[in-house]
Amino acid sequence: MVVLSAGLLAACSVPKPDTQANRDATAREIAEQVKTTPDGTSTADSLDGYKEDLARRISQVNSTRVHVERPQALLRSVIVIKYVVDKDGNLTRSEVVRGNKDKVTEATALAALRNTAPFPKPPAMLLRGGRVEISETWLFNNDGRFQLRTIAQPQKNE
Repeated sequence: MVVLSAGLLAACSVPKPDTQANRDATAREIAEQVKTTPDGTSTADSLDGYKEDLARRISQVNSTRVHVERPQALLRSVIVIKYVVDKDGNLTRSEVVRGNKDKVTEATALAALRNTAPFPKPPAMLLRGGRVEISETWLFNNDGRFQLRTIAQPQKNE
């Protein structure tokens, strides 16, 4: 994990030109860190680890909508969604539990979640009644791109 983190920091320290292609490539690099067994089960050993796997998968599938730099200081919108994944990785329920009446960003967050399913299967130790419940925060910049708080960089100060 330390080697992986050091590699990510080293890759991030060399500034790339700010182009959509570079942002998309960076989003894909981050997202491809999801590890699964041959049957598609996440190798995460905790709920936080599984949540990271899901955040990376959501970012991977929606890479053109993901903001890969630090989120701006004053965000356009912060959306919290609670969702349920069954033992097979299917999305069974999702709902906005916190929003700011920005229907566009709420719809974008819910669509990103739906478009990503199915997810890596949750490890058996995380299942309660054959499912796992996750809450995730979507951080939207003014341009409509988002990051997921679980894997987001620290927010800018100004």
